[in-house]
Amino acid sequence: MNQPPPLSFHTPGFAHYAVAWSPFHTSRLAVASAANYGLVGNGRFHLASIGPPQGIALQKSYDTQDGLYDVAWSEIHENQLVTASGDGSIKMWDIMLNDLPIRAWQEHTREVYSVDWNNIKKDLFVSSSWDGTIKVWSPERPRSLTTLQAHNSCVYQALFSPHDPDILASCSTDGTLKLFDLRVPAYAPSTNSFTTPLSAAVLTVPASGTEVLSLDWNKYKPWTLASAGVDKMIKVWDCRMVQLTGRMAEGGGAGYGAAVGGACEVHLVGHEYAVRKVQWSPHRPDLLASASYDMTCRVWSTTPSPTGTHLVYIHDPHTEFVVGCGWSLYEEGVLATCSWDSRVNVFHI
Repeated sequence: MNQPPPLSFHTPGFAHYAVAWSPFHTSRLAVASAANYGLVGNGRFHLASIGPPQGIALQKSYDTQDGLYDVAWSEIHENQLVTASGDGSIKMWDIMLNDLPIRAWQEHTREVYSVDWNNIKKDLFVSSSWDGTIKVWSPERPRSLTTLQAHNSCVYQALFSPHDPDILASCSTDGTLKLFDLRVPAYAPSTNSFTTPLSAAVLTVPASGTEVLSLDWNKYKPWTLASAGVDKMIKVWDCRMVQLTGRMAEGGGAGYGAAVGGACEVHLVGHEYAVRKVQWSPHRPDLLASASYDMTCRVWSTTPSPTGTHLVYIHDPHTEFVVGCGWSLYEEGVLATCSWDSRVNVFHI
């Protein structure tokens, strides 16, 4: 099938890592980028808008000392967003101002690889890092509110549940998805010993035999997650299908034991290389998009077609790794992709 050409803009010298639609403006996009493919050098985040007569246009950009790996819009202030940097810093920006961030935090000891804003408790956002930790932040506080020693290795992504503001999910190089409940007691009820607050996950899903690079919550099914990574597959998990261990199995409650498992409901196979990003549609419970090192973005349905296929659409104009994708929050079927070819594409499936 012939595809209409996408709307596109090009930022020479900067490879894109993440793209995010504004929750306030239907046509506004933020893009996190890095020079030299993020290996060394500075970063830049770009602000773009979509609309006639130019189609898509770059409005402004902000330079940083290190590469940027992710960006998340504030759920409170329409002109503010946070970025995740390779130097371990997190910065908040106001796009009505020029040049300098309005706040900065430096607690992570290695690259910050993801940031995500809580869309229920709108005064919180979360970050994850290669140092193995997840941190919960308030824009009004100079220090993080909570640190989770989530994994023993790089945490590629951490996301708040869109259904419960106290539940977090993460994925890591260790091949697992983990769920954390911020309401668990600060210590386990034992006689003489205290645990580090929130160090134990309430659910661990052995999702892959290799690195899990991305995850996302289904927007319509509260305990359904998608994961993707180096094994080239996208997997859909029902986290209600768990095996309980320890005191949790005896009725102790969250935080008193461990839960492992999670039933894999669907395997989506077709990418030729690692899947770098997966995101559920905000408009349909059965639709999700994926971005891959095979230079494509693909759209899948968890409900197979009459011919048995789950693949709905392939977007392949990019000429380098596609590492980010994002659904429009306002217009159904509209996707943005970003790539190491320094291009952002916006198209309708």
